[in-house]
Amino acid sequence: MGGIILMDTKWIQSNPSIMMGKPVIAGTRIPVELILEKFAAGETIEQLLEAYPRLTEEGIRAAFLFAAQALRADVVYPISAQAKLTDG
Repeated sequence: MGGIILMDTKWIQSNPSIMMGKPVIAGTRIPVELILEKFAAGETIEQLLEAYPRLTEEGIRAAFLFAAQALRADVVYPISAQAKLTDG
């Protein structure tokens, strides 16, 4: 049921020889998932740009767009806390 995700190769790239093929910001080894995790942990765009000098604001925005497209393409079923308790 999942769809094909077309990556904007200007900003997001996936190459099996870089970070095991995980989507990264083009020209870096910074995975999209790292950007999302850092932002979710409360870091600002400005802090990300300071911590990763090769990163650009456009790259960060492309990471968010890529994540949104990936979630739109696949069905995600959240696991409830109750299900976690009863499964193991």
